[in-house]
Amino acid sequence: MKTNEKNIEVLNDLIQINNDRATGYEKAAKETEAVDQDLRTIFNSLASESRTYANELSRYVNQQGGTPTDSTTVSGKLYRVWMDVKATFSGKDRKAILESCEYGEDAAQKAYKEALKADTDNRLSPDVRHVIEEQKNKLKGSHDRIKMLRDAQPA
Repeated sequence: MKTNEKNIEVLNDLIQINNDRATGYEKAAKETEAVDQDLRTIFNSLASESRTYANELSRYVNQQGGTPTDSTTVSGKLYRVWMDVKATFSGKDRKAILESCEYGEDAAQKAYKEALKADTDNRLSPDVRHVIEEQKNKLKGSHDRIKMLRDAQPA
């Protein structure tokens, strides 16, 4: 596979993950109670973060001569269904919503890690590899923030 094709494939996979993440956080924001305005603000911010990442990745896809995807992943759709079911049974409490969000953050970290790990033949261009590493590091900060909020909730 040529470098441009490999870059486009990896970038589109990560765009899908970010689309999943944005949709998941939009849903989480809607699921939060009025008293949880702090979470709603955080979730909206994280959804916006993912849209920014997807747009940045899309620019690279265009530069490589490809067409950026606007879809989500199958696993992302399953994640949102799982979140719906969990919210129904959990009463939509803060801890349950944050646990669902952490699950999504884990999935995003895994996708970025796999994208970098799969590049054993160094077909990703240095600029594409750099943007993936940079986004992965920023997403790790978001993951840690969600985890910290979840851990702060009473059992």
